[in-house]
Amino acid sequence: MKAIAAFVLAASVAALVTPAVAQFAKPEDAIKYRQSAMTVMGTHFARLGAMANGKTAFDARQAAGNAVIVESLSKLPWAAFGEGTDKGGNTKALPDVWKDSAKFKESADKLVAEATKLSAAAKVGTLDSLKVAFGSAANTCKGCHDNFRAK
Repeated sequence: MKAIAAFVLAASVAALVTPAVAQFAKPEDAIKYRQSAMTVMGTHFARLGAMANGKTAFDARQAAGNAVIVESLSKLPWAAFGEGTDKGGNTKALPDVWKDSAKFKESADKLVAEATKLSAAAKVGTLDSLKVAFGSAANTCKGCHDNFRAK
């Protein structure tokens, strides 16, 4: 878990300090990056969902750890949606990501905000606080997928 946290921190810092254009040599690199970030985030989010939905036992320590990872990863994929990354590679991003970039940015910002709330709620250490925050975050994910991701 510490190795994952160190990787997430290093990746977060790199994403914030390096301009998006300089991060990726090819559009395919950006697509792989954002898909990887989303995949890992989805894995940890699913673990929280299993607890929130009663499919696995609630474990406050595990919930808090997974939520911190979701919060950190929620900040990463957006730089990889730069100009020219709509083609090349196996992207599921719809053209509206680039046609309505303001709405897409609003959705990305909302995810970061909801992931931050989810992390704070998980740190409270109760199943009820996790359930409420998880539901809001899940709706945010769904909204973005409905509007900006091919099925």
